[in-house]
Amino acid sequence: MAFPETPGSTALLTDHYELTMLASALSDGTGDRPCVFEVFARRLPDGRRYGVVAGTGRVLDAIADFRFTDAEIAQLSATSVVDDQTLSWLADYEFTGDVEGYPEGELYFPGSPILTVRASFVEAVVLETLILSILNHDSAIASAAARMSAAAHGRPIIEMGSRRTHEYAAVAAARAAYLAGFATTSNLEAGRRYGIPTRGTVAHAFMLLHDSEEDAFRAQVEKMGTDTTLLVDTYDITAGIETAVRVAGPELGAIRIDSGDVGVLARKAREQLDALGAKDTRIVVSGDLDEHAIAALRAEPVDAYGVGTSVVTGSGAPTAGMVYKLVEVDGRPVAKRSENKASRGGQKGALRRHKATGTAIEEVVFPTAAPPEPGAHDRILQIPLLKAGQPVENLPTLDDARRRLRRGLVSLPWEGLKLSHGEPAIPTVFLEEKK
Repeated sequence: MAFPETPGSTALLTDHYELTMLASALSDGTGDRPCVFEVFARRLPDGRRYGVVAGTGRVLDAIADFRFTDAEIAQLSATSVVDDQTLSWLADYEFTGDVEGYPEGELYFPGSPILTVRASFVEAVVLETLILSILNHDSAIASAAARMSAAAHGRPIIEMGSRRTHEYAAVAAARAAYLAGFATTSNLEAGRRYGIPTRGTVAHAFMLLHDSEEDAFRAQVEKMGTDTTLLVDTYDITAGIETAVRVAGPELGAIRIDSGDVGVLARKAREQLDALGAKDTRIVVSGDLDEHAIAALRAEPVDAYGVGTSVVTGSGAPTAGMVYKLVEVDGRPVAKRSENKASRGGQKGALRRHKATGTAIEEVVFPTAAPPEPGAHDRILQIPLLKAGQPVENLPTLDDARRRLRRGLVSLPWEGLKLSHGEPAIPTVFLEEKK
């Protein structure tokens, strides 16, 4: 059975218990109490020095589509998830609260108040699963992709992981990877939906279709021109490169190597291409690359990378570990005290402190009721996103997020960019409200 098309409503992209909480709160009269929920990560994934916020734009779109149409109401009624009184309330649901948060492309650290939702309990609690599913996925992908982009040291990376994840997750992953510095994607839906540049030539199947490698190269060049990328490792790479240059001439755009010890092969390929007069032909490598493999290839004559599985799976950290916690009710701080899962009560804001040189030194999380006086080099991190349920004007774009991340990474102490295990790049300092 094929997976259904993405529904117009996002209301059922949630957990059963969100609606049973809502029904109970409506029943006992507590549902209208004004509340504040916060999204944060207690810690970074193992081995990570920083996180990258991604998915906020998708969250705002998802909240706008969080409506219980006749189809959703019929489903909930048929399965007796909630009673008729609750169904009647859900039929009129529309989020009317306020949302603030870190803009996309911003770095985050343990305890950073990444998203703040202010609304009645019933309006806000039902958004928990939807918000977390988007932010946890997209931020995990962007955090991994940022490490890869940094390791590539300015060389372009093509996102090509669509076949290694769910078909809709692939679109979101392509967006998050582009936000984090990838140059292009192979995913056409991501290109259509988000305006991301798309690239792609041929796979090994095209090579095997033809009676000879030369026939395949000739067909591709005739259709796509000499600036195309020829896949030279279907048979023998040395022979493949020789054939590629013979067919396309020394103006051949690029070759791609998708298997073997790509560092050694790239070195040999560069020598061979230069000897054949194809000194401007680029070398693209792919095949199970991650940030560590890319870093190891930095000294090799590689011009671009193709990355698939590792980026769409978060390179070993497929979730950002974010949680959505109630921190304030009726203006009163509330907090979970469970061992290993404690939270800090009260609505919070955050600023990042920097040296005069621009290097970040700490993340400061403070109660919004008692904000500190910002210093000359401090930067407030949260921005308004929704007011009374409506998007604020001039929200940051995807290109804004790319630029913001580049600036953020430059501001980190150099130790914070290492791929090795270690503490977060900067510490998080929590200020308490004075009694």
